[in-house]
Amino acid sequence: MATKPASSTKPSNHNLNVLKKPLGLFSKQPMTGFYRDGYCRTGPEDKGNHAVAGLVTNEFLDFSASRGNNLRDIGLTDGCKWCLCTNRWKEAMEAAKSADDPVVPKVFLHATDESALKAIGLEDLKRFAAEGEAGSGGGATRNPVSQTPSADGRGPIRETH
Repeated sequence: MATKPASSTKPSNHNLNVLKKPLGLFSKQPMTGFYRDGYCRTGPEDKGNHAVAGLVTNEFLDFSASRGNNLRDIGLTDGCKWCLCTNRWKEAMEAAKSADDPVVPKVFLHATDESALKAIGLEDLKRFAAEGEAGSGGGATRNPVSQTPSADGRGPIRETH
């Protein structure tokens, strides 16, 4: 019997970002998101809550690997945009020695799903926001999100935690 690929309960254009605006597309190269559609949206199947849109660094990749999740194994390198597990990003923030510690990936608020706010305060996300994100109102100069991403049939990512 064929199984249906996992999908969110809402299309991405119905999810909101942490600034209460429509969730923005984050990355298609590499294709990111729990649903592999380029959005950091979450749903009931996403036990890791891959909601934080972050720019990974070598330091974060080392940190994540030290916690049992080697993201290099799936091809991530320094500078990749990736939808990160909310709690892993928070762990990195708590381990940081300073506000500019590269262990904490910079955050793209326009593409970070509002579900991240269940574990991380908005002020913390803003403190580590990528340049131009903190006061931009959620990517006002970016292309608006108006499409519902299509399923590619591959299902959700399976990472170890």
